[in-house]
Amino acid sequence: MKRMTWVLVFALPMMALAQPGPKEPGARDADRMARAEQRQRLRQVLELADTLELDSAQALKMDETLRRFEDRRRPLREQVRDSARILHLASRGDSAALGQVDEAAQKVFDARARIAALDRELYQALAKDLTPEKRARLAVVMARSEGMKGMKAKGPKESRGD
Repeated sequence: MKRMTWVLVFALPMMALAQPGPKEPGARDADRMARAEQRQRLRQVLELADTLELDSAQALKMDETLRRFEDRRRPLREQVRDSARILHLASRGDSAALGQVDEAAQKVFDARARIAALDRELYQALAKDLTPEKRARLAVVMARSEGMKGMKAKGPKESRGD
């Protein structure tokens, strides 16, 4: 598993560099976003497989679980992003956005609460077949990454006391 992890760690940046950029500055290209999401999930699976010492079948099962939850999380993240855009415009004095501040703020808080609930469900789904030690490792990884959303390829890991 370690060899495959290292191969993918070196291959991911090369894949990212080979991808074309957006057609216009600041535009959100759907294909680019989908590829970024796919790379992010691959990093998540690799980190979890390494941390939890999973075999290939377990890692594939975990990938499927992550994919299901990502499909549920995506519209909530888009809601947060859209509302944050309105709040940003309002903070800069945009008169059209000023009337939408309270509604946008409420949408952000509601979506973030639903994301937190999804994170709890994700932990339960991933932890159900794990030993208590591996459940603890999973909880540490999720807490460190705030429910998997910010997990990035990191440098050398801290000692886990293995």
